[in-house]
Amino acid sequence: MVEHSGLDIMCLNKYSPASSSSSSSNAEKKLFSKLKVSLTKKYPQKNAETLSAQYGTNLLLIGVSVMLALAQHGPAVKKEHLLAFITALMLVQLVWMLCYMIRRERERSAVPERDAHAGTSWIRGGLTMLALLSLIMDAFRIGYFVGYHSCVSAVLGVYPIVHALHTISQVHFLWFHIKDVIKKYETFESRFGVIHAVFTNLLLWCNGVMSEAEHFLNNYRRRLTALGYANLSTGVCVCPDCNCTTSVCSMFSTSLYYLYPFNIEYHIFVSAMLFVMWKNIGRTLDLHSNHKRPSTRSPCLLLGPLLGLLVLASSVTVLVVYLIHVEKSSQAAVSMFYCYGVVMLSCMCVASGAGLLVYRVEDWPMDMGSNPSRTLDTELLLGSSLGSWLMSWCSVVAVAAAGRSSPSFRWTCLAYSLLLVLEKCVQNLFIVESLYRRSRDPDDVPVPEIFSVTPAPVVPPYDGIVNRAYETQDKLCTTLGGETPEDRAAFSRKQTDVTLPVGNRLNVTPGRKRQILKNITIFLFMCNISLWILPAFGCRPQYDSGLELETFGYSIWTTVLNLAFPMNLFYRMHSVASLFEVFRKV
Repeated sequence: MVEHSGLDIMCLNKYSPASSSSSSSNAEKKLFSKLKVSLTKKYPQKNAETLSAQYGTNLLLIGVSVMLALAQHGPAVKKEHLLAFITALMLVQLVWMLCYMIRRERERSAVPERDAHAGTSWIRGGLTMLALLSLIMDAFRIGYFVGYHSCVSAVLGVYPIVHALHTISQVHFLWFHIKDVIKKYETFESRFGVIHAVFTNLLLWCNGVMSEAEHFLNNYRRRLTALGYANLSTGVCVCPDCNCTTSVCSMFSTSLYYLYPFNIEYHIFVSAMLFVMWKNIGRTLDLHSNHKRPSTRSPCLLLGPLLGLLVLASSVTVLVVYLIHVEKSSQAAVSMFYCYGVVMLSCMCVASGAGLLVYRVEDWPMDMGSNPSRTLDTELLLGSSLGSWLMSWCSVVAVAAAGRSSPSFRWTCLAYSLLLVLEKCVQNLFIVESLYRRSRDPDDVPVPEIFSVTPAPVVPPYDGIVNRAYETQDKLCTTLGGETPEDRAAFSRKQTDVTLPVGNRLNVTPGRKRQILKNITIFLFMCNISLWILPAFGCRPQYDSGLELETFGYSIWTTVLNLAFPMNLFYRMHSVASLFEVFRKV
């Protein structure tokens, strides 16, 4: 009876209200602890990437919105408003880079993972040269501000100082930290810091592009007005309302437009490098593919460099002649440019096609491993081709719609436009296939069989078992005493036909093929430099021909040109970088 009552008491205690409340409180505690763990644990990497990408995109759209309002020359938005916004973004990036470098110094004991393919030494060297030219541009801006300091906003003086400090700090950061594969703080601080730096440089690139485009459009309006087109002189002079206190203000303002191309290329290259760093955050590296291939000795290079230097010298000559004669006889200058362009693009198509033909006879497999730098190179090549393709097809439509009174160079313009589309298609194929070809490592090359013929040694008879493989283990092969003279002669002929590799000096392509690829790459390298120089320094026949203007009108055609020319300039400079990488890889 007592036992039953005890059991009943235990059962009552188990299901009593007090016991129920304590169990519910325990359940709530478990729920809160679980919620706390889920909120404080490592944030999903893909969500962090998406959040930071949305932040950077909206940052860019804010800046572009201000630039579009500024392009209307209204009283509400002025130049100093845009510069103040960009200056604030640069200061935020400076603070983040300083914090990142301090943290890296404190964690020096832990060796960070580094991506061997991100930011090679020659790319960093090229960026340093562009940064030096950007610093010269900042010095000219400071000199311009000093001349007009009494009637312009102080922001025009603060901006070049902050930009110079930003350039120096950013180059230092890229030299020493661009290869870092960030594992810690990858969710918010590092992801948002890197993406903020990416889109800050993109805004600086957009600002340079729009300033340069405004300069060309003002010249375009004046030229069209001189040719008799009405209602096109809508450009607004942004000159200060006071006199310059120095005698070199005009020199400063004129020199800025010759330095804009270098400043534009600097910021777009920095954006691309920082984007690779952003993609590397939280990445697990493949140790087999994350190594530099040993350098190989280049074969004899003669034809490619000679033809490339000839193209470069010819392009500089065409640029000078074009700028001198375009004001006097625009049709003759435009016709000369198109004829030269047809010849150059034809040679580039033949060179790229020959390179693809060489690859067709090779049996190397393609390397499809994860490589953010290579993936970005491919996407940028294809994406930046859209601008010039759009411009080319607009020219084709304009030629087809032109009547008998159209200028005489319309057929060369048609050939130039079609060849420009074809040249970029074939060159993109050549560059992408070269970048995705798998390099031949020493471990991948089969070792040839070596046959050594030596007279059979005379040994005393021995009744036991002789392990000849052990006795001659330092030799690749030995012959037995029962060989015939015919067998020995055959083995000797086979031995003389074998070429032994020496050290790590392995030909990536056999002999002549590798030499052909090297010459093709250096020729295309020089051609793309030439095709960057021509439009960057004022040789833009699409502004001067008037053929497309008659078909599309002023507003549509200038919009196409403002979109196409920056993308075309970036394509040529990015092709130069990619071709140099191909040259090192071949």
